[in-house]
Amino acid sequence: MSGPTHPSRRDLLAAAAGLGIGTTTFHRAVAAGAVAADPAGPVTAEMVKNAEWVAGIELTDDQRKQVAGSMTRTLAEFAALHKVEVGNHVPPAVHFNPDPWYQPPAPGQQFESVRVTLKGAERPAEDDDLAFESLLGLATLLRAKKVSSTELTKLSLARLKRYDPALKCVVTLTEELALKQAAEADKEIAAGKHRGWLHGIPWVAKDLIAYPGYKTTWGAGHFKDQQIEEKATVAARLDAAGAVLVAKATLGTLALGDQWFGGMTRNPWHVKQGSSGSSAGSTAAVAAGLTGFGIGSETYGSIVSPCTRCGVTGLRPTFGRVSRHGCMTLTWSMDKLGPIARSAFDCAVVFEAIHGADGKDATAVDRPFAWPCPKPLKDLRVGYVGGKGAVDEREELKVLKGLGVKLVPITLPDKLPVDALQVILTVEAAAAFDDVTLAGVTEGLGFWPGTFRRGRFVPAVEYLRAQRVRTLLMREMAKVMETVDLYVGGNDLLITNLTGHPTVVLPNGLRKTGGVETPTALTFTGRLWGESELLAVAMAYQNETGHHRKRPDMSKVTKENAEGK
Repeated sequence: MSGPTHPSRRDLLAAAAGLGIGTTTFHRAVAAGAVAADPAGPVTAEMVKNAEWVAGIELTDDQRKQVAGSMTRTLAEFAALHKVEVGNHVPPAVHFNPDPWYQPPAPGQQFESVRVTLKGAERPAEDDDLAFESLLGLATLLRAKKVSSTELTKLSLARLKRYDPALKCVVTLTEELALKQAAEADKEIAAGKHRGWLHGIPWVAKDLIAYPGYKTTWGAGHFKDQQIEEKATVAARLDAAGAVLVAKATLGTLALGDQWFGGMTRNPWHVKQGSSGSSAGSTAAVAAGLTGFGIGSETYGSIVSPCTRCGVTGLRPTFGRVSRHGCMTLTWSMDKLGPIARSAFDCAVVFEAIHGADGKDATAVDRPFAWPCPKPLKDLRVGYVGGKGAVDEREELKVLKGLGVKLVPITLPDKLPVDALQVILTVEAAAAFDDVTLAGVTEGLGFWPGTFRRGRFVPAVEYLRAQRVRTLLMREMAKVMETVDLYVGGNDLLITNLTGHPTVVLPNGLRKTGGVETPTALTFTGRLWGESELLAVAMAYQNETGHHRKRPDMSKVTKENAEGK
């Protein structure tokens, strides 16, 4: 990939004009910094200094140098976007809702009404085996009274305490709440009141999900004492389903990576390695058998990436499927919440409990979710990237062919400058955390301050052009999805986070790296609102391969191994 071209003084002045400033005073301010520079040279710190009043902030010399370098790259991204033909008829990928506080009726079908055969259950002889049991298995044991919610909760809390020194996956244990919720679940189950398949099962919340009485730190030192006394919708819905909250799990600082103010969250398969992020703690906790499931969030890879690293199953639903009310905002038009669990079936169980409109998040909507999927596998079309010969060469395609699906070659959109659309994330994140930027806060925010400062220098016109190019990308993806119900693999992480398509990521075997076995992963991406078909194929693939049943050697998950050289 070639480096960005350096903007000339004319380019710089054009970008300045795009800020909406057309006065002679402003042009002179920028020109004063550019006049002594090479006409083809990069943006300089002096130029940034002379234009700071436009952004409304005052920077240090080091910060000016950082912004200058970023703006040089940003202008190259603007140039790429300007090469795309965008007619007046193309709207930006944003939507106006004239009545965002409308309270929709509750979804008609509850997961409890779904027909699932419960096989006879026997409690595993070893606690380790119980800790890694599926949600359906745990639900069966609870209903059969072969195990209690209090027993499961105490096991989860004990494992969190035992393995957290190595994994660093916990921000806050919610022990008092958990034991109270578990006791209530046991009381209701004993009385024959069953709330659903999650009733009495422990879970962890990524610590950008607010829960009254507990801190919500966003993984950032600057917010480590923050307490939000409003329950996030996703937490309220899991409370209603009878699930038991055992911990607030780590996330990378402000939802970036696996580094938070308490250190680096680790991969249970390889404790010297980070778990990836930003849903770092939720994923590590599920992978290590510390909890039944977790809730993560994704803007650009924060469910897919840690699930890939740690060998568990994650569902990033269609944008708008799950309310984000009560959760930290990184970008309003890209943030999504989803379940992290041991299997596609488990993800479906959790998804059923949390999806739907709530009248609080204007983007959250009600759409049908049928589970188990009513369509037989043989009627589903699964796309794949690559020529027809790939079917006989790639193992995952051989498995899918054996399952009876129809395999269809596809080509993902490749004509638009998708990487340049990351400016959408930059600007919205800068806006979401504008107050800390204006206050001059830099400590306790990780790598974000530079991004936030850069976002303040992006003209609104260029942000909206990026959104309009995003509309073109959405149209191209819509054409691709006309030919298939879902597709497997593909270099599509940024594409699908921009278009809002759902993805499920699942373990796909192990590989040895440096003498250590670590997981590999496979992704399936579905149509908008197509979670039923997406999860059905993922579940069939898992049942055929069994990769999701593999688990890490917990005897090696120690603080000494994590910190040793």
